Amino acid sequence: MNQEAIVVVIIHLPIIILFLVLGIVLWRGKGAWLIAGYNTSSKSEKARYDEKALCRFVARLMFFCAGCTVLFALSPLVGMWLFWLAFILMLVVIIAGVIYANTGNRFKKR
Repeated sequence: MNQEAIVVVIIHLPIIILFLVLGIVLWRGKGAWLIAGYNTSSKSEKARYDEKALCRFVARLMFFCAGCTVLFALSPLVGMWLFWLAFILMLVVIIAGVIYANTGNRFKKR
């Protein structure tokens, strides 16, 4: 492994750990205050949403972002095609996730 690859891995490692820790916290149903939009809602508005389901969904996004960041870190070893694959995957999933979460009242209590 060359020195440039080691530096890239060292730079990405804290980001990967952050995504994993956030994912675990959200998966356990805690940390809803970390979700933008939800944390600024009034108590009456928050009461209309299934907080646990929303947290689990955002946790899945965090785990996916951690996986893409691993691919970013490995790209100097494998090739730039891996970087672009990870970039496109992350971009598509985040955009699709935001659209999914904000349409269809998926997380409203029934």
